[in-house]
Amino acid sequence: MIALVLAAVGVAFLHTLIGPDHYLPFVFLSKSLRWNMRKLWLIVFLCGVGHVLSSVVLGMGGLALGLGMASLEKVEGARGPWALWLLIAFGFAYMVWGLHRAILRKKHVHTHLHDGELHEHVHDHATDHAHVHGDPKRLTPWILFLLFVFGPCEPLIPLFIYPAAQHNWATVWAVSIAFSAVTIATMLAVTTLLTLGLLKLNLGTMERFEHALAGALIGLSGAAILALGL
Repeated sequence: MIALVLAAVGVAFLHTLIGPDHYLPFVFLSKSLRWNMRKLWLIVFLCGVGHVLSSVVLGMGGLALGLGMASLEKVEGARGPWALWLLIAFGFAYMVWGLHRAILRKKHVHTHLHDGELHEHVHDHATDHAHVHGDPKRLTPWILFLLFVFGPCEPLIPLFIYPAAQHNWATVWAVSIAFSAVTIATMLAVTTLLTLGLLKLNLGTMERFEHALAGALIGLSGAAILALGL
C-alpha cells in the first residue's frame, strides 16, 4: 500500500505539471472573464474532481464488467485525443466570439447638434447590445467541467487496477484519494501562481482582444499537447 500510494503521489504531480491543459485554460479564462480567486479556486477544484472521478468510475465499471488492464488503458487512451480536440474546438470557438466582441467594442465617436452647439460622445456596440450577443461567464465554467470529466487520467488506471483485482479495497481507496488530492492540489497551486503573474500584465490598447487571445492560447495549447503527445 505504501509503495503504491507514494507512486500515486509522484505520478499525479508529474502528470499534472507536464500537462498544460490542467491549468492554462483556467489561467487565460480567469484573466479574460475577471474571475476572482475564490471563484477560480472553486472552478479548478470542481473540474479536478470531475477529471479524476471519471477515471475512477470508468475503472471500477470496467472491473465489474470483467475488463482487464489492457482494455481499460485502451479506453482511457482513446478518450485523451478526443478530449484534446474538444479543448481545441472550445478554444478557437471562444477566440471567434472574442474577435466578434472586440469588433463590437471598437469605440465610435458621434457628433450631434444640441441647443445650437455641436457635441461628441463615444460609445461601443458591445455595451449597447450586450443583451443581444450574450455573456459567456455562466456557460464557460460548465463547458470546462464537461471537458475535464471527458478527459482521462491514464496513469491512475495501472495504479489501482492490481489492488482492485485482488479485492484490496483499502489500497484502492488510498491510491485513488492520494492521486486525486495531489492532482487537484497541483492544479490549484500552478493555476494560482500563473494567474497572479498574468494579472500584472497590462494589455493596454489590446485589452479589447483579451477574449480572442485567451481562446487562441487555449486552442494552441491543446494543439501543442496533442502534437507532442503529453
